[in-house]
Amino acid sequence: MIEEKIKCNEAINWAITLKGNRKMIGTIGYYHIKPEHYRAEIGYMLLPNYQGKGYATEAINLVSNYGFAEIKLHSIEAVINPENLGSGKVLEKCGFIKEAHLKENEFYNGQFIDTVIYSKLRK
Repeated sequence: MIEEKIKCNEAINWAITLKGNRKMIGTIGYYHIKPEHYRAEIGYMLLPNYQGKGYATEAINLVSNYGFAEIKLHSIEAVINPENLGSGKVLEKCGFIKEAHLKENEFYNGQFIDTVIYSKLRK
């Protein structure tokens, strides 16, 4: 599925690794790329042992810069669970601003859940 999304220019993913070590500690990428709107959604995950050490911040900044410079995006959005306070702090540290808190807008594991949308504009 990931390869098909890349071929169709709808998504792109990278592994997050430590410098000098090929072991994957997480993933980051663009999902829902909308070239006609110059916008994409960024998503990321880190293994629990590597959270809170600045790796997500570094990866988000690198991938955001790539999106603006290489893909020519105008805006990048991130959709997170409002209970994930750590992710919200990381996004704010990376220059994203909270744009919306949507109430029960997704159905997950048999229940409706809220989502929060952050975004960053190309400067």
